[in-house]
Amino acid sequence: MHGGGAPGAALPVRGPVAQTVAVHRNRDHHWSGGVALPLGVLLCLVLGLSLLALRFRPAGPEQASAFVDITAVAATAPAPPAVGPDASGGSYAQDCGRNQEGHRNADNVVVSPGTVGGAHHVHDYVGNLSTDADSTDGSLAAAPTTCTDGDRSTFYWPVLRRTDRVAPAPSTAVAASDDPHDAPGEILAPERVSIEYLGNPWSKVVPMPRFLRLLEGDPTAATDGGAEAGARWGCTEFADRTTTDRYPLCPAGSLLTRTLDFPSCWDGRGTDSPDHRSHVRFPSAGGLCPHGTFAIPHLRVTVGYRPPPPRAFALDAFPEQRHSPLTDHAVYVGLMTDRQMASVTACLNENRTCRESG
Repeated sequence: MHGGGAPGAALPVRGPVAQTVAVHRNRDHHWSGGVALPLGVLLCLVLGLSLLALRFRPAGPEQASAFVDITAVAATAPAPPAVGPDASGGSYAQDCGRNQEGHRNADNVVVSPGTVGGAHHVHDYVGNLSTDADSTDGSLAAAPTTCTDGDRSTFYWPVLRRTDRVAPAPSTAVAASDDPHDAPGEILAPERVSIEYLGNPWSKVVPMPRFLRLLEGDPTAATDGGAEAGARWGCTEFADRTTTDRYPLCPAGSLLTRTLDFPSCWDGRGTDSPDHRSHVRFPSAGGLCPHGTFAIPHLRVTVGYRPPPPRAFALDAFPEQRHSPLTDHAVYVGLMTDRQMASVTACLNENRTCRESG
């Protein structure tokens, strides 16, 4: 370029603005030498570039207050819960991988069955490899799984993204349903996924019924008061420090973690309910199940990531939720066979520590 360049002329211009610039360039055969571009055209170009930059900048939490150094989070040392004579104090761990297969979509078969893209954000999956909007109990029961013990249950949660990197073109499975107006950046692959079933401090647990649906957390917590928000964010090596409403900043050598504890007091009747919540409740802080419910294995999922650069990550979420950490959530559809579930409940009720086969 030569002469007195127009404002912004040194910036790379792409997309619709590039087309507008090209028209004027072809018409006048120069940027500014000879006959100057009209002031109105220059103003339109500057405005267009500004809007384009806003449109394509990675989205994410806009305030530094959305993050907190984990060392600034108050440590909590809860007293050991009271334990009754009928406690089920065992634990049962599963290995279902960490989604090395890249099974992702923006569906939610429990909340929006049959609706492709019904979640409006992308989910990571482990366990059942076929889960999507059109899954049925029958199709899930016949599908392969990532769980090494053969459990075909499905576990899923929103992806975490690097907000300082532009997301690459989505895979076919995601492209059909990903929300194009709020893609906040490159998906972070989990470094570790832990799936664990725990007992109840006051009673023996009964088996989960097959095809039980469980929801943890609330994807609209940032705008509806957060009463159902329950996910805990933290860092490995800092087990006594967690937060729900801010993303933790973890030191080198520590994984960023999300811990999701599912409800574990079943009404004894159905595998689902109209609101997908009322058939299974959370126990009290002391571990007691509400009257009329039965303790079932308490599912806990913990997802760990290599920490991205500080303040450069965010949870995928509904656009109006502004990627708040409060909106973290997870969904479970249980497909253990009767024999597999019997192994889990026996392990918990006999106060053993088990892995996969019990």
